[in-house]
Amino acid sequence: MSQQTVLRGLYAITSAALCQDPQRLAAGVAAAIAGGARLIQYRDKASDAAQRRLNARHLAQLCRQAGVRFIVNDDMQLAADARADGVHLGKSDGDVSAARALLGAGALIGVSCSGDLQRALAAQDQGADYVAFGRFFDSRTKPDAPATDIGLLHRARAQLRLPICAIGGVTPDNGAPLLAAGADLIAAVDGVFGAPDIEAAARRYAALFVQGWPAPVSVRAE
Repeated sequence: MSQQTVLRGLYAITSAALCQDPQRLAAGVAAAIAGGARLIQYRDKASDAAQRRLNARHLAQLCRQAGVRFIVNDDMQLAADARADGVHLGKSDGDVSAARALLGAGALIGVSCSGDLQRALAAQDQGADYVAFGRFFDSRTKPDAPATDIGLLHRARAQLRLPICAIGGVTPDNGAPLLAAGADLIAAVDGVFGAPDIEAAARRYAALFVQGWPAPVSVRAE
């Protein structure tokens, strides 16, 4: 039976430095959750396949116990192996229909759209559960990514029924206008996991979502 699941809040994405140490990775994710992160994405471009599988399975269990959604970046097969809640797809990571067939009707499938509203509309038509736009500000994780204008969020909110994630250099100090423009989620990498106190950093992001912004968009879940 399906139900409505709200996608709203801090979307914390693991950093490359954190992924180098499995113990630090688990502790960091636990701290981000304690600070109010509502989704965790495991993004690891450097570890070998065996380590990534171990990390993903451990984090999936940690998030499940905490009642937080766990998403795997790029790799839909790893998401399936880890029993993750879903997968986040870039342009070269396969399509929504393939991810849905593998992960099931209740999986959360997100799609990176950079600054491309047409890609987001196509993802919506294909059955994606959320889309991500950015970068909106200077980003240490993807410094060469094309810049995206905040006006895109206004246009996207008028045309999309899906939750919208804003990513790319977003901080607690510059994130409020993105929420006001239509974002439901704020994604952060180093802003959370590069901070000396991960829990405190996550708490600052989470505070943005209790300031009376427009009602969140819901998605289906099993």
